[in-house]
Amino acid sequence: MSKTVCIVCFDHFTDIDTFLPWDMLNRVRLRDDGWAVKLIGDKARHTSIAGLETPMHGGLTDANAADAVLFTSGAKGILPLLDDDAWLGAFDLDPGRQMIGSMCTGAAVPAKLGLLDGLTATTYPTSVPLLQSLGIEIVEEPMIVHGNIAAAGCLAAQNLSHWVIEGRAGKATADDVLASILPVGEGCVAL
Repeated sequence: MSKTVCIVCFDHFTDIDTFLPWDMLNRVRLRDDGWAVKLIGDKARHTSIAGLETPMHGGLTDANAADAVLFTSGAKGILPLLDDDAWLGAFDLDPGRQMIGSMCTGAAVPAKLGLLDGLTATTYPTSVPLLQSLGIEIVEEPMIVHGNIAAAGCLAAQNLSHWVIEGRAGKATADDVLASILPVGEGCVAL
């Protein structure tokens, strides 16, 4: 059965919070050719905060049919989007059937979409006031999970990726993928 994971990008996205999940999530394809990972955005190409111009695989509305959707981070890029009704309006997400996650400042998007109403989240320390202004209670944990909604903090992309893989491809696959990126001496498996 095919599964699609979309990583939502925008100009000035944070490289590590996009490309570490991209790498980990794509390792599932070595086991399952029905697994697909797509970078999506509102333009054909987006440029990271470090200046890497990156082609997108689809538009924002692709998120609505995906099995899992991850919002990457990057305060400089996210802040103007929180007031962009057309950009926000492209999303019609359903946590009843989709896993929806965010990295650091990316939590502001599900918050703005009302998906974090009444829930806690975590984010990068400098983004705490932003999420609090959106009515979100911040918890200082690497990752917070509420059913099919998760928020990961700074450098917790591996936790978020593991959560998605476990939820859509099973615990054994998720554990194997995580083990494949651990530093030498902390575990390693051949994929």
